[in-house]
Amino acid sequence: MKKKYSPLSRIKLPLGANRIGQLTEEQLLDTRICDLGLRIDESPLQETIEQLYGELTERGIRCRPNCWLSDEWFSPDGIPGIAIPFYLANPRLVRLERKQMMEVEGGTRNSLLKILRHEAGHAIDTAYRLHRKRSYREVFGNYFSPYPEYYRPRPNSKSYVTHLEPWYAQSHPSEDFAETFAVWLAPGKRWKNDYKGWRALHKLEFVDEMMTELINVVPKVKSKMRIESVSGITKTLREHYRALHEKFEIDCAPENFEAHLRKLFPQTQTKKSDSAAFLLKKYRSEVCRVVSQWTGENLYNVHQVLGKMIESAEGLGLTVSGDLSTLKYRLIAMVTTVTMNTLHGSQHRVAL
Repeated sequence: MKKKYSPLSRIKLPLGANRIGQLTEEQLLDTRICDLGLRIDESPLQETIEQLYGELTERGIRCRPNCWLSDEWFSPDGIPGIAIPFYLANPRLVRLERKQMMEVEGGTRNSLLKILRHEAGHAIDTAYRLHRKRSYREVFGNYFSPYPEYYRPRPNSKSYVTHLEPWYAQSHPSEDFAETFAVWLAPGKRWKNDYKGWRALHKLEFVDEMMTELINVVPKVKSKMRIESVSGITKTLREHYRALHEKFEIDCAPENFEAHLRKLFPQTQTKKSDSAAFLLKKYRSEVCRVVSQWTGENLYNVHQVLGKMIESAEGLGLTVSGDLSTLKYRLIAMVTTVTMNTLHGSQHRVAL
């Protein structure tokens, strides 16, 4: 049963950007998303979206994907638009997202543009119904094939472009097209050299030919419908993040990694600076970022795994010995192994 909204303070809503910065974190968490008063045209997002539109104009593409704020990134089937996570519309919310989830998708100008180009690929696909073309299916596969719960990437494959992590083009034909489009759209046409000798170059050349045919062509689908817009999201930020934490909650039993810990660290503790837990905490952010990047696993999940390893290291009284730089690399390898074994058995699979 859905909980009723019960604010901690008597705040006149909607808030707007200035008022968001005046709230305590507890007050902010107990604010409904629809009451945040967020608008793209009053946020840092607007300039980057205009840059995306400029890139499309430069290529002669008339479609301008409609953008709106929602609770996650997506481009709906049948609607040539882009839903953007609400937190990107306000710096305070960006900080809250990073604190809650350990990372921010689109949190930098470069990563924001990369995701927008990818989502624009989906929107262009929809606007011109490109996936219905036989040539599209021959190059990318069946757009209507079911999305897998997981996919197993091949990091060394040269049949796909590498744009968003982790080898996202390999997950589904529609994502393969969107990723290829994003690489094609980036200014400078570097793809001609970057993918020389790759089988993926054929896909880029195909997209180049397809987009040339669309110069000044009016889109077939023009719907401006906004799916799951923030104006209709009545859950509080606390409820939003609680749901995400539950979604990514993992069962990481100590027996899954204690043997690895004992192998890496001896078991006699002297002082705090020599403790294994101290070292794990010191390198936690760096190690988790590297493991997440190379495995494709959600950063929040990796933090959970390492957090449980820190608890065990403290309980076992494990200590550090040997060269710290060598230990750090061995630590990265260990956390990678434990993360993969805990979440996916021994096989490297990435969740969609």
